[in-house]
Amino acid sequence: MDVVSSLTSALPASAVITDPDSMDAYRWDRANDPDAGVPLAVVRVTSTEEVQQVVRIAAEAKVPIVPRGAGSGLSGGSSAIAGGIVLSLDQMREISIDPITRMAVVQPGAFNAEVKAAAAEHGLWYPPDPSSFEFCSIGGNIATNAGGLCCVKYGVTTDYVLGMTVVLADGRAVNLGGPRLKDVAGLPLTKLFVGSEGTLGIITEVTLRLIPAQLPPTTVVAMFGKLADATQAVLDIAKAMRPSMLEFMDKPSINAVEDELKMGLDREAEGMLVIQSDEPGEHSSVQAALIEEICNSNAASECYLTADPDEGEAFVTARRIAIPAVEKKGALLLEDVGVPLPKLGDLVLGIEKISAGREVTIAVIAHAGDGNTHPLLVLDPKDEAQQERARIAYGEVMDLATGLGGTITGEHGVGRLKAPWLAPYLGEDVMELNHRIKQALDPDNIFNPGSVYTGLV
Repeated sequence: MDVVSSLTSALPASAVITDPDSMDAYRWDRANDPDAGVPLAVVRVTSTEEVQQVVRIAAEAKVPIVPRGAGSGLSGGSSAIAGGIVLSLDQMREISIDPITRMAVVQPGAFNAEVKAAAAEHGLWYPPDPSSFEFCSIGGNIATNAGGLCCVKYGVTTDYVLGMTVVLADGRAVNLGGPRLKDVAGLPLTKLFVGSEGTLGIITEVTLRLIPAQLPPTTVVAMFGKLADATQAVLDIAKAMRPSMLEFMDKPSINAVEDELKMGLDREAEGMLVIQSDEPGEHSSVQAALIEEICNSNAASECYLTADPDEGEAFVTARRIAIPAVEKKGALLLEDVGVPLPKLGDLVLGIEKISAGREVTIAVIAHAGDGNTHPLLVLDPKDEAQQERARIAYGEVMDLATGLGGTITGEHGVGRLKAPWLAPYLGEDVMELNHRIKQALDPDNIFNPGSVYTGLV
């Protein structure tokens, strides 16, 4: 079977790309997986029906399919496979808002920011808020169950997915869930596909829950001379209230952001917290004042409170650009380990020790309010010895997190970069259950093989 000929016969001529130079942009996500292959073709689909056609052709030939959204992933989950098909959903961007039910029907290629903007036209809000919200797709957010800066109060992607259309490995399209807030008929299959990283089926449409627009927040920014003081402040805040944002940056990330923005951040501070309260009326300022008091009681070297939305957003922007700012210091190995909140201090201090012991810079940013951290290992591409130390440190950070009762990934996904650590983390029985589900839904392993699950044939 000539797969390319079958694809070009079934789809519009412009949908199938086979030129190597044109395909190159679709081979990697932001993880820059060095083992990414050269695909047989890149197919840019525009509808569920076109996805079905591609899947049927691939299934008959047993050719692997790698689904791809905006390419903003950080774990190698959309790395191309040699001889496979990259199925790009980037042209599927339609958004429909129902203000009465407060729901959105969205195609997977739509950017998170586009959904927020469409909802805002009706006085509504889509809360999941990754730092990359301006250029990450809804499909990718669902694939990894993305969280973001507001997740401490508003939850993560799965909390807002009510239904979806999924194309299965045999080419059937099934509708799961739908525009109902309560529905317990049958197994909760919608939730099974959230976080499945393109290994079980291709999501072509989703129904999302929206909520009334967020109230203007009050922002508190605190700097700390010791990491332990910053992380203890996080615990004390979390014990007293539920802010709408509770973010952390360490010294290397503070300095990288200051290099970029020149906003006067304290370069000597070991930790920085950006906290917001969006409680209604005077409750926001009361909560912010309590946050300020907690930070000062934990030896904050500087604490700043503002109700000005522009000033507050400037500090939120500083947190959002931390990854690209650190990325300018060298190549990155990115992690997103998470721990139970009481272990956050042990994790951050432990990462500091690993960084010193392996002589590798590790910048740490975190959605501190829920214990999800993003250690960023900075590499010199020309220093092979350092790269080897960084790879060791990468594993040590994950071992540290799991040893503290945490996880190897909170929202970036397993992808290909973390697949070797999945089985030890889950354990034999749970890993076997994962394999059974994968094999039941994708018996020929055509959906994203090599991502998440290793050793399947």
